[in-house]
Amino acid sequence: MNSSNSVWIALLVVWIAGSTWWHVCKIKLLCHDPAPVAEAEVTPAIPPLHVMDGAALMLTAPTNFSFAKSGHQVNTEGLGAVLDSVGGYLKSLPDKRLIITGLYAGSETNTSSFPDLGIARAEAVKAYYVGKGIPASIFSTKSRLTDDLVFIRDSVWGGIDHTFIDALTLTENNLAEEQKFQDIFKPLDLYFNTGSTNYIETGDNQRFLEEAKLFLAQNKDKKLTLTGHTDNVGNAGANLKLSQGRAESVRDVLVKFGIPESQIMVTAKGQTQPKASNDTPDGKAANRRVSIVVSQ
Repeated sequence: MNSSNSVWIALLVVWIAGSTWWHVCKIKLLCHDPAPVAEAEVTPAIPPLHVMDGAALMLTAPTNFSFAKSGHQVNTEGLGAVLDSVGGYLKSLPDKRLIITGLYAGSETNTSSFPDLGIARAEAVKAYYVGKGIPASIFSTKSRLTDDLVFIRDSVWGGIDHTFIDALTLTENNLAEEQKFQDIFKPLDLYFNTGSTNYIETGDNQRFLEEAKLFLAQNKDKKLTLTGHTDNVGNAGANLKLSQGRAESVRDVLVKFGIPESQIMVTAKGQTQPKASNDTPDGKAANRRVSIVVSQ
């Protein structure tokens, strides 16, 4: 068979195949796309529980806290050993405190009497620990809105974070959170963690500074006054210098924030104007502060 015949035979085969396909698929409509194969639904894995306090405490469990979606009643099944260890750890360290943070999703509905579902969940875990004999004063509860919660069917798995903190640091953080913004002409106190020159930032004190920055930009003759205070530990002269340095450290932060240094006035009162008794650690912490206010 010569090459010319081979070409014609190949073309004939192609023509027959194409004609057959057209007749079967386009005229008689007997060709069908294969039915799509449904993908199997993947169920998220339950995140394991990890509770750590640096190298001093490292606990884990293969399961986790769970709550009904939009619910706050906690299920602790399978966590007894880990939670008992947390309780023992806290009982052995009287100066240790635990912040319990409850997580919640924007798609959930708050059915509790608490401000949000996260606080309700944190309070439920706190109640569990208190029921095990740990004093309620050990705990502080917070909440956090997140889109990273694991939902399996109608349950939330996880949703609780543990943060261990020293008692003094917790007191300082709580003092900062208790300061609520009213307006820039009413003094607001800034607090510092022990050993830190940076004040503890909160939503309220940041709002104060944003409002003050805007006002001062529009009123060049007005000033923001920073007044440093201390507790009564040490001698009065040293405390006066300490309060001055503390106020100046805040001034430096505010200048970076965009408030002109020429509109910031720094004063120091040392230990002379306590807002609480210096007879207790909590009172001393309340006195270590910088007050901020815009002069009218």
